[in-house]
Amino acid sequence: MVELSIHGLCRTFKNGSSAVEAVRSLDLEAPAGSFTVVVGKSGCGKTTLLRLIAGLEKPDSGDIRFKGGINGEMGMPRVGFMFQDARLLPWLTVEENLGLAFHPKDPRRDAEIGRTLELVGLKDWSKAYPRSLSGGMAQRAALARALCRSPDILLLDEPFGALDAITRGRLRKQLDELWRKLRVTIVLVTHDIEEAVYLADRVIVMKDGRLDGEIPVSLSRPRNYREAEFQTYCRFVEEAMDLNNNEGAVLFQNNVP
Repeated sequence: MVELSIHGLCRTFKNGSSAVEAVRSLDLEAPAGSFTVVVGKSGCGKTTLLRLIAGLEKPDSGDIRFKGGINGEMGMPRVGFMFQDARLLPWLTVEENLGLAFHPKDPRRDAEIGRTLELVGLKDWSKAYPRSLSGGMAQRAALARALCRSPDILLLDEPFGALDAITRGRLRKQLDELWRKLRVTIVLVTHDIEEAVYLADRVIVMKDGRLDGEIPVSLSRPRNYREAEFQTYCRFVEEAMDLNNNEGAVLFQNNVP
């Protein structure tokens, strides 16, 4: 498992003659095997943060470090990235889409694809083309693709946002079960407060490119949306997202149940 450590991260984009600070002076620690969920309003820098962690964007300044093994620094770990849509190539079958993650001659390829499809409940759909999959099945295939090389860290960018409520709920439950089984380090971005509380060890509130607060979630798993304590956490996150300063957000961290 990998531990993630970020210090002073900054990323600015040019917008005509002006500049937009998508991520600024950001610090974040994600312990090995933890499930961190980042919430915030649209445009606050959540997706840019994930892309920086994945190496898809380069920071202007700051430091991203990964630790693994026995107190050892490691280079770029194996990263699984799941986007907001499935991004399956329509001319390839499900197993062929997963196969893109491997060198064609990798001897582990077929076994790993089969293992991962079984994990997400799609083993019987390995020969299917994306057009024959429901939205939920396509996202499960995308999740399988992100997991198929046993990543050290899994990054999820609003993976269930486009799905209907029932399918979204089922996939949240499945993701929670997979995380408890695999204990991979996960950082998930979402705008859905219930999703954040259902999945997270802790919820990070992001605002204007900075981390504005942290709310540890100590509920037992699996979690029940209807329980009063679950809804209390949701209210804390909702209120923290509307705060205007860091001091208030820290108060929520200190006063959760």
